[in-house]
Amino acid sequence: MIVAIGCLVIICATTVAIIRSKKPFKLIVAEAKYEIMYNIIGSKYMMNDIIMRKKNKTDLPSNLEKTAIITGGTRGIGSEVIRLLLTCDINVIIGCRNVQQGEALLKNIRDMGITTGNITVYQLNISVIESVKKFANQVKEDYQKIDYLINNAGIMFGPYVESLDGYESQFSTNYLGHFLLTHLLLPELKRAGSEKSYSRVVNVSSCAHVLGRINFDDINCRNRYIASEAYAQSKLAQVMFSVYLNDLLKKENECVQIHSVHPGIVNTELFNGTSLKKLAPWVPNLFFKTPEQGAMPILYACLSPDLEGKGGTYIDNCQVISPSNSALDKDVQEKLFSFTKDLLNIEKYSTLL
Repeated sequence: MIVAIGCLVIICATTVAIIRSKKPFKLIVAEAKYEIMYNIIGSKYMMNDIIMRKKNKTDLPSNLEKTAIITGGTRGIGSEVIRLLLTCDINVIIGCRNVQQGEALLKNIRDMGITTGNITVYQLNISVIESVKKFANQVKEDYQKIDYLINNAGIMFGPYVESLDGYESQFSTNYLGHFLLTHLLLPELKRAGSEKSYSRVVNVSSCAHVLGRINFDDINCRNRYIASEAYAQSKLAQVMFSVYLNDLLKKENECVQIHSVHPGIVNTELFNGTSLKKLAPWVPNLFFKTPEQGAMPILYACLSPDLEGKGGTYIDNCQVISPSNSALDKDVQEKLFSFTKDLLNIEKYSTLL
């Protein structure tokens, strides 16, 4: 009841704010619609997080001596993923904008008494194509094999901004840059994988994908920008990419598997500036997952032996569930894959069809 009241307050206040803005009536209606839908979906998944709390856990094996890459990761969920990977004696490569933050994270983790594993930090702006290429080249020079690639970096909502390459920022950061990075590092992932131990790619997506639609005619949302709509598109693209690429790898008999993960409704900086944090700041503190709890499904996707050879899955609270029906549309998956290759001038996706 408390959650429902809080969400109602947020919906009403946000709708009033939208109406008071000097925007076209159709845009006001569309924004209000998305605000309501997001609150409904968010409330549903938040309650599911509470119900599934006891199942949201995974074993953390020791002495793995493997190598993982994570984009972003110096704050929030990512920093918890890194901390727990190090307890498994996994060497972690961080790709982030601020190298000093990554180095400071290692010091903080060492101060906690965790001595296993190691962190290497490279500069990466995942939204910039040249930065992604430079980062991938640096990794290739230093490592022949990559066991885990965690595509974690992401942004949510915010005003309309285009990347240096001319793409809507959420589409570029959440999806496009990770599509390219996976392509560039796929040879190293293939070398690490074996029939007994598949290498894994984990795309950190969101329950927001259920509200998504791929707008091929206006992928940059220039004709109509609604931040929540653009975010949902980027997260749907991640899930579709995960399923489609896994199918391609399976056909090629490659020992690499792809997963997409909904970490949960997690109390991180992503929600700063949102209507929820402004109007009902007590809701995240009381009902959202902690960053450590949000890290668990990602670690499950990376490490769980239960998933061995079972790629193409969507994971929520350390359970395999079905994504939205639109995410499973094979025709749209194929169209999106080809469309994205064309955007990035990729002729063959790392030797795949």
